[in-house]
Amino acid sequence: MSKNWALIGVIVVVVILGISAVSGYNSLVTLNENVNGKWSQVENQLQRRADLIPNLVETVKGAAAQERQLIQSVTDARAKLGGAQGPAAKAAANDELSGALSRLLVVVENYPNMKTDQNFRQLTDELAGTENRLAVARKDYNDSVQIYNTKIRTFPSSIYASMLGFGPKEYFRAAESAKETPKVKF
Repeated sequence: MSKNWALIGVIVVVVILGISAVSGYNSLVTLNENVNGKWSQVENQLQRRADLIPNLVETVKGAAAQERQLIQSVTDARAKLGGAQGPAAKAAANDELSGALSRLLVVVENYPNMKTDQNFRQLTDELAGTENRLAVARKDYNDSVQIYNTKIRTFPSSIYASMLGFGPKEYFRAAESAKETPKVKF
């Protein structure tokens, strides 16, 4: 009779551990998919901004033809963002594009007729809205990465997370250069 109780006890412990492992695995899968979904939103907003830039550049070209080098730097930065892979590369390319756009918008200050152009105002409003959505998407992504990374590093999840191939995710971080105010030369 005591052997039966011992066997039942072992079976109960194994079942509890099995349920815990399945639940933990499902939790990791859910968190991983959440991170991937949030990253997709970051990429979506980066693409939205990249799609607005050619129209903005064309509008500025017409009024500020002598600013070709600056316009080219915006175009080049947009291309780099399009080719960047992964959060770190996207963050660096995003910072470069943001700097180029900031310089472009400062130069526009020298062209009062452009600031009153309806097309230009609409594009800059859309760009500002996209920048806000991008900031929210980056925050949501980084929040989900923090939750996921915490889960895979805490016990007991850390034991089976590494065995099942769940590694840490990369944060979307601003480059060191983004912390400095861009220098604009006229």
